[in-house]
Amino acid sequence: MKQITTIGLDLAKQVFQVHAAAADGSPLFNRKLRRAEVLRLFEKAPACLVGMEACGSAHLLGARESERWGTTCA
Repeated sequence: MKQITTIGLDLAKQVFQVHAAAADGSPLFNRKLRRAEVLRLFEKAPACLVGMEACGSAHLLGARESERWGTTCA
């Protein structure tokens, strides 16, 4: 199975759209997740590049949550 190297995250108040890709750019999954499910995903995912929109909740998820698990927010 291919390993996740990039995660794209479309932020919202309750439901987030998450897209994961392998190193060659091939899609691994595209899902709608609730806030708690997104945090669990980052706990389990390998260290990878995470792209998300620039907004207040991006700072919360990027700086305070996802960096705890070794991700780099772009």
